[in-house]
Amino acid sequence: MPFLHIILFLLTLLSTLIAGTWQRGINPLENPWLIWKGIPFSFTLLLILVAHEFGHYFISRKHHIDVTLPYFIPAPPGFGIGTFGAFIKMRSPIMDRRILLDVGAAGPLAGMCVSIPVLLVGLCLSEIKYETVETGVSIGSSIFFYIMCWIVHGSMPDNAYLILHPIAFSGWIGLFVTCLNLLPVGQLDGGHVAYAIIGPKQRIVAKIVIVILIILGIKDWIGWLIRTGILLIMGINHLSVIYDWIPLILGDKSWIGWIIWAGILLIMGINHPPVTYDWIPLDRKRKVIGWITISVFVMTFTPVPF
Repeated sequence: MPFLHIILFLLTLLSTLIAGTWQRGINPLENPWLIWKGIPFSFTLLLILVAHEFGHYFISRKHHIDVTLPYFIPAPPGFGIGTFGAFIKMRSPIMDRRILLDVGAAGPLAGMCVSIPVLLVGLCLSEIKYETVETGVSIGSSIFFYIMCWIVHGSMPDNAYLILHPIAFSGWIGLFVTCLNLLPVGQLDGGHVAYAIIGPKQRIVAKIVIVILIILGIKDWIGWLIRTGILLIMGINHLSVIYDWIPLILGDKSWIGWIIWAGILLIMGINHPPVTYDWIPLDRKRKVIGWITISVFVMTFTPVPF
């Protein structure tokens, strides 16, 4: 009986219920009988995580890989979403790129299959307001999230604010988690997919991605330095057009979390190890699945998540 897996899942259920209750403006420590208010967020978020991890699990078992059940990771009450995600552990090696592609793509694609209907339902329950909202967290948008918002709410004016329902927020987290997992680095899902498609060239892609993440983490400072340099060296009157366009090119915001994430990935290792029978190529079907998975990464990537 997998007691540890069950205990970790129950603790994660509790921590996400607490997080969902906090999001509704209720302190579950003072009003524990109202913890059920966190159900919409908690249950939908866990549904996405379960789909992702069991996508990996069932494909791994299909290929006779010795794999554990998912380990869910609860987070302390102060952590916004109540969980640090989940993972499974493979005890046997992956034999070739075909299996590697299947295992790497299964989780993100399964998670997306749940995230999309969750997000659509949540967006339908979300509100549009036309006054400044003082409370809450401002989140960024990916291409996919923008399209989903447009499908549900159409084109919104600049002074409109979309107040996400907790179900919509869990759907957004599902997209963001998919994006993080599909970074083509190390033994992340994206690293599996990238190595399956391009082999050892994945190492070059991984290094480029790490540099991009660091730039995204400090790009507002880069823009400030460039603008200051232009002002000091050339004078604003001479290059006012370039000066004004720099924030539009680089953006005026960054997320320091990318630097932290890049550091974690560097510690864990950014190069994907070779599979046992590295010379066996992918068939056409798996190549298509691989490029679809990469497209999902591009569509869900959020340059400034928070």
